Amino acid sequence: MQQKIIILDFGSQTTQLIGRRVRELDTFCEILPYNKFPENDPSVIGVILSGSPYSVHDKEAFKVDLSKFVGKMPVLGICYGAQFIAHTGGGKVEKTDTREYGRANLKTVDTTNPLFKGFEQNSQVWMSHGDTITAIPEDFHIIASTGDVKYAAFASDKNPVWAVQFHPEVFHSLQGKQLLENFVVNICGSKREWSAASFIDSTVEALKAQLGSDRVILGLSGGVDSSVCATLLNRAIGKNLTCIFVDHGMLRKDEFKKVMEAYSGLGLNVIGVDASEKFFADLAGVTDPEQKRKIIGRDFVEVFNAEAQKITDAKWLAQGTIYPDKIESLSITGMTIKSHHNVGGLPKDMKLKLCEPLQWLFKDEVRRVGRELGMPDRLIDRHPFPGPGLAVRILGDITREKVEILQNADDIFIEALHNYKTEDGDSLYNKVWQAGAVLLSTVRSVGVMGDERTYEHPVALRAVTSTDAMTADWAHLPYDFLAKVSNDIINKVRGVNRVCYDISSKPPSTIEWE
Repeated sequence: MQQKIIILDFGSQTTQLIGRRVRELDTFCEILPYNKFPENDPSVIGVILSGSPYSVHDKEAFKVDLSKFVGKMPVLGICYGAQFIAHTGGGKVEKTDTREYGRANLKTVDTTNPLFKGFEQNSQVWMSHGDTITAIPEDFHIIASTGDVKYAAFASDKNPVWAVQFHPEVFHSLQGKQLLENFVVNICGSKREWSAASFIDSTVEALKAQLGSDRVILGLSGGVDSSVCATLLNRAIGKNLTCIFVDHGMLRKDEFKKVMEAYSGLGLNVIGVDASEKFFADLAGVTDPEQKRKIIGRDFVEVFNAEAQKITDAKWLAQGTIYPDKIESLSITGMTIKSHHNVGGLPKDMKLKLCEPLQWLFKDEVRRVGRELGMPDRLIDRHPFPGPGLAVRILGDITREKVEILQNADDIFIEALHNYKTEDGDSLYNKVWQAGAVLLSTVRSVGVMGDERTYEHPVALRAVTSTDAMTADWAHLPYDFLAKVSNDIINKVRGVNRVCYDISSKPPSTIEWE
């Protein structure tokens, strides 16, 4: 039986990050809505309560019955989770005049407590809360404070319950990983059996049992998730897997050919479909980004269905849905954070059962599984790329001419990232989470080339650093690199006479422009 930690989500933006940190400890975890604790599940070895945008005093605040797990297994409350433990146990949580936000240092740490084993005094942590705990329940005691927060961490005298008002999961809590390891491994007793290799072994066996000799169809996008999904399925069922790769005409330069060659090298059975004529015709004159996405999504389903229906004996549709897709599509506040095409269910007329072998993995875990499967780095390390492709990186209407301009500019940028080596010998491409070029086709700027005046389009370059795409910062690319890329694009791409670099973070901006 596989051990697991349950993370109850109260709506925090960093709940996924808690999950990723637990997985980094080679321990399986599951993120569930705050009110969906799986009672009577013997595989659960501990519970973590996340933060929340709410105050414990708000009428709409999320509440959970702690008796379902307190006293039965170790519990760790983080931020709102800590305040909820204090509030429901008879302590006090009060509004403060100002939010306690940012770096703080633990001044008095009880390093004899198992949660703080190996901690240093004055260890830096990250605070982010509006309320503060001014009194803890009678059967709890303080185990850490800061200069401003008396009850930065506290523990129960009678049950294995710990609570911290800071966020150990974030990068700025310098010993946060140590705290989580103390809880997950030392307190909960994780055997640390979750790994890429163990996932492959168990998943291949599960797929063989689930699918038997049935035929499976998988829609490939050229991205990491669907490619790893295909390779994993191929190991399990071989020739019974048929992959369909639809080219809507807005992929990166020569990407359809390159990806098809890569898939062939992996031994996959792939049907390539050039449907660009249909997509360009249906997008003619459309400028609204949401309408572009809807048209491309509709056309993709139509093209994919037409090809899939030729495989008359297929019984399953496989998808590269990963865990963040499922989490972001859950609604605990009555409002979905983000809708995903992989989580919306099957087209009604396909009548296929759904197979999602990657549904428990985070993006970095997908890449580790891909490497364990022996997939080439160039395929595994690919940056995320939007499903609608360059259609949402062209401001304004879509034409073949505009796509070709952007493909050429984007290709120069991406290849330059691959070729530029950093001090540690790695490529600049691998230092960046996502990169691409954007064509401002609704804008023309004046330029001079030779003795001629030009009136052409600007291109914006976008490169960000991130761990999960929920937040992102602009990548601080070297000036000499940007200068060369700008010069190459302007000299080699007809239709562009100006190059800009986007230095916006997320939030408030998004990674993509549309």
